[in-house]
Amino acid sequence: MTEVAETESVRTPDEPDAPEVLKLAAEFPEASREQWRELVAGVLRKSGAIDEAFDGLPESKLVTRTYDGLEIQPLYTAEDTVGETGFPGLPPFVRSARPEGSVTTGWDVRARYARRDAKVTNTAILADLEGGVSSVWLRAGAGGVPVAELADALNEVYVDLAPVTLDAGEEYEAAATALFEIFAEREIPASAVTATLGADPIGLTARTGTAHPLAPAAQLASRVAKSHPKVRTIVADGLPFHEAGGSDAQELGAAIAAGVAYLRALTEAGLAVDTAAGQLEFRLAATADQFLTIAKFRAARRLWARVTEVSGGKASGMRQHAVTSPAMLTQRDPWVNMLRTTVACFGAGVGGADAITVLPFDAAIGQPDAFSARIARNTHAVLLEESKLAGVIDPAGGSWYVENLTGELAKAAWHEFTAIEAAGGIEAELASGALAGRLAETWEKRSKRIATRRDPITGVSEFPNLTEKGVVRDPVGDLPGGGLPRHRYAEAFEALRDRADAQPSRPRVFLATLGPVAAHTARASFAANLFQAGGIEAVNPGATEDIVAEFRASGTKIACLCGSDTSYAEEAASVAKALKEAGATSVLLAGKPGDYPDITDYLFTGCDALEVLTGTLNELGVQ
Repeated sequence: MTEVAETESVRTPDEPDAPEVLKLAAEFPEASREQWRELVAGVLRKSGAIDEAFDGLPESKLVTRTYDGLEIQPLYTAEDTVGETGFPGLPPFVRSARPEGSVTTGWDVRARYARRDAKVTNTAILADLEGGVSSVWLRAGAGGVPVAELADALNEVYVDLAPVTLDAGEEYEAAATALFEIFAEREIPASAVTATLGADPIGLTARTGTAHPLAPAAQLASRVAKSHPKVRTIVADGLPFHEAGGSDAQELGAAIAAGVAYLRALTEAGLAVDTAAGQLEFRLAATADQFLTIAKFRAARRLWARVTEVSGGKASGMRQHAVTSPAMLTQRDPWVNMLRTTVACFGAGVGGADAITVLPFDAAIGQPDAFSARIARNTHAVLLEESKLAGVIDPAGGSWYVENLTGELAKAAWHEFTAIEAAGGIEAELASGALAGRLAETWEKRSKRIATRRDPITGVSEFPNLTEKGVVRDPVGDLPGGGLPRHRYAEAFEALRDRADAQPSRPRVFLATLGPVAAHTARASFAANLFQAGGIEAVNPGATEDIVAEFRASGTKIACLCGSDTSYAEEAASVAKALKEAGATSVLLAGKPGDYPDITDYLFTGCDALEVLTGTLNELGVQ
């Protein structure tokens, strides 16, 4: 729909009191929603999505639904406004936690380090800082740099200019002590120290399945708040819930519930609500769904402002750390991860995140090398310096779509949060397994969409490259386990690829192409793409006069018919029978299911690709 904006033109001496009004796009006739509907209905009828007898709203056929049940409409207009969203830096902080947004400084470019070797870590940190990174996210203790070697890892790092965020698991108190010793040795005044100590007993409970008390973290925060006013002690991490397969609202609801639990513990330790809120940083996942990511960070600030308000303090902005989703990263064709993380970083930046970590494209494989670390930090540089993404406060503000999505996501997340609170809080929900159960239900739904490729994964479930050379990296240190599972969306398809690649020779399926190239290419390409997603080579003979002979020469025992509907009606039955007589144990057909004899299964858009591929590998004897 055409938007019409009005602006005043310059007043002329002849008309000092009657300014002209400039109507943008005034030369075009105003379009109505009904006209748009008529056009949409015409396209849908041509595509076969609706017929002439359809009397509903045509846009209902174009609605998409998120895992939270939110309905994404195909069109948003001024009629879909959601009310006031406030101003940047003021409650409810939807538009930004600060009046200036990120215009003056950009977001904090935060890089992650998780190596055991302190000297190697130090080299990587210094290289990143020289290349544009502005803060350090450092794993210490188990799986990271030993706490006793923290000073070596931060050697020559100006920690007063490049703030450190610790991730020390159970050793957060010892790591905090070691970090404060570094500040003292370098004579940095306590009032000037900026850091995040990373205490997160709730996140640790979620990761390990073992309860960790909140009181020690709260007591540490109480001491820190008095001595180091710019240091944050606690992180409310949403990543464990995201990586368990949770939806955006489930991640937000759990993270807000964790924040509330920390608020209770902090106030019990003697801190005022406002001071307690200032001790928290929230960590949330940014995904390749740019609009949901934008809405997530905007909605999170609205939720937290409401929590702090009803807790007896003044509504406060949420300190947000965005991390590009580990769950969306692939091991196969990992170069595509560069695109995923760029979109995710874009979404988090537009959504107003304070700090963003772009995980290197090889993070799902192992430790990043110098090249992948450089690409990760340059992703920020392109978006900040070349694209000027932080040059506008709340770039998404006023978008009818984003404002609606922000509001609906906030409602869904608030529902999840209140459900957790009604059940006794986040600790009780983790102990009972109720939250894990809801996350598992969402993961099951997500898995089905991935299996049927309704949620495609480029380079893995769609457009795989069987000739790619594997990327080898040093292994990552042991991660805490025993609690919520860690999923990657590509894991099931990649397991099939690993299975196929482990064979002495690549498994093969024969494409029985019917008719000329123009008649069978579309379905042959579709079938080949599907089989390659499981590491199976599709042998395509092209236009051939002797299908049976070509099949025998292929050396496989599974065939897939590929042709037009007309060729299927004329030849499918006879060709399938001939292929089985020639030794085919299964004959598949690329197309919609029909009543064809001797056809074992059908490949079509929306079929369960994982089931087809698993069955094919089993039949080919791939162990």
